[in-house]
Amino acid sequence: MGSEREFTLPGFSAPSDFERFRAKARQFLKANENHISVYKLRMNEPLTPTDLAELERIFSESGIGNAEDLKKAKDTNEGLGLFVRSLVGLERDAAKKALGGFLTGKTLRANQIEFLNLIIDHLTEHGSMDARLLYDSPYTDFSPRGVDGVFESKEVDELVSILEDVRKRAVG
Repeated sequence: MGSEREFTLPGFSAPSDFERFRAKARQFLKANENHISVYKLRMNEPLTPTDLAELERIFSESGIGNAEDLKKAKDTNEGLGLFVRSLVGLERDAAKKALGGFLTGKTLRANQIEFLNLIIDHLTEHGSMDARLLYDSPYTDFSPRGVDGVFESKEVDELVSILEDVRKRAVG
């Protein structure tokens, strides 16, 4: 048959240790989604320093990752709260509630409603949203200028403020 040879297939590399940690953490958090700190993140309730300490404790005690994994998670996600939120996302109702004040007293056009639904979808899946994404696809599918082509300047400022508030609630 011949001698053994190793081949590298593009796109089939082994996941890094941190990627494995993320996958394990996602499964652990899904199984513990009703833990008070995780629940607060899913429901967009503000975290306290005690909640963050509790998240760190449950990660340490679960044996999912080591101190280096937790440090990298904090460093790459602006804190442990945002890392966990990126894995568990926001409940859809919490995302809608976050945008609820924006909708009050406004009559929106169909494209504006669809635009806001995309934001809700993103928050539901990823837990937070960088306002810069409002100027990329799929948001530029509504207007080449992104959010600025769909809403008035004052409304854009309000949306950006809401997105920042959602992010801050996970920081603690």
